[in-house]
Amino acid sequence: MDTPRCASAAPDTSVEFDVFARGCPSRPVLEHLTGRWGTLVLAALAKGPTRFGALRRRVDGVSEKMLSQTLHLLERDGFVHREVRSTIPPHVEYRLTELGADTAPRLLALIEHLEARMPEILAAQHRHGAGSAE
Repeated sequence: MDTPRCASAAPDTSVEFDVFARGCPSRPVLEHLTGRWGTLVLAALAKGPTRFGALRRRVDGVSEKMLSQTLHLLERDGFVHREVRSTIPPHVEYRLTELGADTAPRLLALIEHLEARMPEILAAQHRHGAGSAE
């Protein structure tokens, strides 16, 4: 008997996940991690626990709303832990979970690879008439 592929979103270790399958629950998680802000947020948190404002300054260009949404998704997926500190004034700190700490180095490696290869990427874009990366 074959192991079902992404038959259910319920936690089940007998399911074989396939991110290429349209209904697989791993696909939205990949989108959360590799979307416009997910990778940058996880990479920023790899340096240690960070408050919201500091995280927003580190991830230049992210709006307060998008950072909040991204953190919520990453928390829901188990990559980020949100801790509310009962100080005066109260503040919230974000940190990577064990899963997030295991995932972040892989994303950091991708970031480092892209940064190292940017001259080639820019040259390719120039050859194809792309004025900018966006």
